[in-house]
Amino acid sequence: MSDEQAISAVVHLYVDGMAFANEGALRKAFHPDAAIIGNYRGALEWMTRDGFIKAVLDQGAAPPGSQPEMDVEMTDITGDAATVKVIDSFAGERFSDYLSLVKIDGRWVIVNKIYHLHA
Repeated sequence: MSDEQAISAVVHLYVDGMAFANEGALRKAFHPDAAIIGNYRGALEWMTRDGFIKAVLDQGAAPPGSQPEMDVEMTDITGDAATVKVIDSFAGERFSDYLSLVKIDGRWVIVNKIYHLHA
């Protein structure tokens, strides 16, 4: 599997994990020390991976059979570092997510997520 394919698989894990409140997928996609940062309804959110997963689980899963919205607008890979911009929806709101990934022990993981909530 190429790096681009492996990164795409991680991004899909992330989006599907959010959409269907899949804790295992989110834990696999994110490094344990990852940070999730953005302004949410006028307040700065700075969450740990576990805090983010709890927020996703508290929101609950999308209805079975629904298709998560995901549009990868950009992927940039340099060696063992990558950035992905993905537009997605969560809990009925539209986000631009900027994901930073690092290849650790041969596996790509998200180490940082900065997001923008569209009005």
